[in-house]
Amino acid sequence: MYPPPPSSIYAPPMLVNCSGCRTPLQLPSGTRSIRCVLCQAVTHIADPRTAPPQPSSASAPPLHIHTAPAGQLPHPHGRKRAVICGISYRFSRHELKGCINDAKCMRHLLINKFKFSPDSILMLTEEETDPYRIPTKQNMRMALYWLVQGCTAGDSLVFHYSGHGSRQRNYNGDEVDGYDETLCPLDFETQGMIVDDEINATIVRPLPHGVKLHSIIDACHSGTVLDLPFLCRMSRDGQYMWEDHRPSSGLWKGTAGGEAISFSGCDDNQTSADTSALSKITSTGAMTFCFIQAIERSAQGTTYGSILNSMRTTIRNTGNEGGGSGGVVTTVLSMLLTGGSGIGGLRQEPQLTAFQPFDVYAKPFTL
Repeated sequence: MYPPPPSSIYAPPMLVNCSGCRTPLQLPSGTRSIRCVLCQAVTHIADPRTAPPQPSSASAPPLHIHTAPAGQLPHPHGRKRAVICGISYRFSRHELKGCINDAKCMRHLLINKFKFSPDSILMLTEEETDPYRIPTKQNMRMALYWLVQGCTAGDSLVFHYSGHGSRQRNYNGDEVDGYDETLCPLDFETQGMIVDDEINATIVRPLPHGVKLHSIIDACHSGTVLDLPFLCRMSRDGQYMWEDHRPSSGLWKGTAGGEAISFSGCDDNQTSADTSALSKITSTGAMTFCFIQAIERSAQGTTYGSILNSMRTTIRNTGNEGGGSGGVVTTVLSMLLTGGSGIGGLRQEPQLTAFQPFDVYAKPFTL
């Protein structure tokens, strides 16, 4: 067990018992209700200050920072740093049309909107000439280590992924739905997938106080692919409630005091679309397109919740419009079954997950 971090950099979350099944739930400060993902009961809190404190036996976050494996990656520098990964799986039966477009668009957004230095952005696509920047499993692992290497208070980190996502049976009991979510590197058929447990251990748990991580994951089954403790469950009319997704085993999935926030393309049991129905010009990932559009149309002070709501509205309206191009369902299983021909409307619902001691939904979005 790791020792708890100093109180000056970590505020222990508040625990309340589920009103239905009595399972302990973690309550973000600033919220007055929480939904239990096991029994779906909603627990309302009249005064959060009366909730019991976190048990001293709970696992605490590790304090160490991973160091990057040796490789031809740039030295991390600057206050802003990003890893952008777009995989098209070209010349395979899993081929996607919009993922490299997504990567290029995200790079443009970070540089021009959020003033990231081009030298602080690590691009992994099949178009790269540097062999260390081809999105293989090993190179993706190295890139994620690089992202958090030596990060200190004030740093802003971004991980964007556009490609295939999948899920596999979980056997260690740390998933509420019984499945681990995964990302599929270019060589996943021979080297395997990258599991959410590894992603969490690599780029979430090491984050020290004052560091902020945003992930934008445009893939199937990606709702909780960072294994963050809270998921924002939103209804179609914009009402929302946070769900506690901490594993019953007590395994720590939070940070070492930093902030971690993730936008994902769909819920864990849904698929994401690779489509030209949104841009009308070329193929893109539906989630990446809607995220960038929401950012570009946002005013100063726009909240995370309003961005999520905008993304969902755009995708829902596109799905209802029908039209000629439709959306290509990009789950690995359906690609295998259909040979890449699965066409249908957009039925995905972007998700917001977080590790935060407060209500992220109402917080202004910043990178």
